[in-house]
Amino acid sequence: MKTSWRSASLVASAVAVLALTTACGQESGTSSVGSQNVGATAPAGGYGSVGAAGAGASASPSNGYGADGQNSGAQSSAAGKLAVTQNAELGKVLTDGNGMTLYRFDEDTAEPPKSNCEGDCAKAWPPVAADDATAGAGIDKALLGEVTRADGTKQLTIGGWPAYRFAKDAKAGDVAGQGVGGKWFALAPDGKKATLASLPGLSVRKDPKLGDIVVDKNGMTVYRFLKDVAWPKPISNCTGSCLEKWPAVGIVSKDDTKGIEKKGLMGFTRPDGVKQMTVDCWPAYTFSGDTKPGDTNGQGVGGTWYAMAPDGKPVGAPKK
Repeated sequence: MKTSWRSASLVASAVAVLALTTACGQESGTSSVGSQNVGATAPAGGYGSVGAAGAGASASPSNGYGADGQNSGAQSSAAGKLAVTQNAELGKVLTDGNGMTLYRFDEDTAEPPKSNCEGDCAKAWPPVAADDATAGAGIDKALLGEVTRADGTKQLTIGGWPAYRFAKDAKAGDVAGQGVGGKWFALAPDGKKATLASLPGLSVRKDPKLGDIVVDKNGMTVYRFLKDVAWPKPISNCTGSCLEKWPAVGIVSKDDTKGIEKKGLMGFTRPDGVKQMTVDCWPAYTFSGDTKPGDTNGQGVGGTWYAMAPDGKPVGAPKK
């Protein structure tokens, strides 16, 4: 009878745990437990990541701004006659007189215009000089302006936003700076971000190597961390410097998704106050080492980070 009672108790406990899974994704705080930052201990700096890391490799160190001092085609000082270039992934993108892509930085301000990219940041993202800048076809010249930088030089602004080039753009038409650090974006002709606006908040992209994977509204790959917990409620074990390198995907409406499994497709509030989206109750992230749509540099990093499948599973993770 004692053995029978023990078995019944275990069954009851299992049922109770299953019942608790309905709490997954509810708007509530969570506590982080266990170890964290596996494969994500290098500082991201907020300006860009690190050099590209292949599958299963940790990202290599860099100056933290998305470029390691390479200043190739991005260093032409004068803006020249600005033009509108059609990019297959981003739509209309603003370029300088040499066809180099121009960018804006989320940590800057447009009202009033102010650049917050100095020092090493300005080496990786050379400011575009305001001298001789003119508006080409499809550009409202009234949007062109200038801002005085801390060193006294005049920087071109578009719709109030200071304009930059990216040191890793080697030739006309390159957009290697798109999405770097989740803060750098190619400029649209009206000064707004050139992004994949036609994409839902979360959708599915067919990667040639990984198959169907989740991407965010900017087309950036979404990842899952094997150290996280999904049930009975989501718990993220990526905090502090880890979260700088692996930014949490913000909450999106179910109606703003396409191809994603609806079960467990909810948001939750982390202990740090950040609201994060989940897929099948698993917290979702992007990777600062992915610099443009289609990149999967976070795949396999530290043996704990994997692209997320539409059902929330980690694509390519070792089977237990």
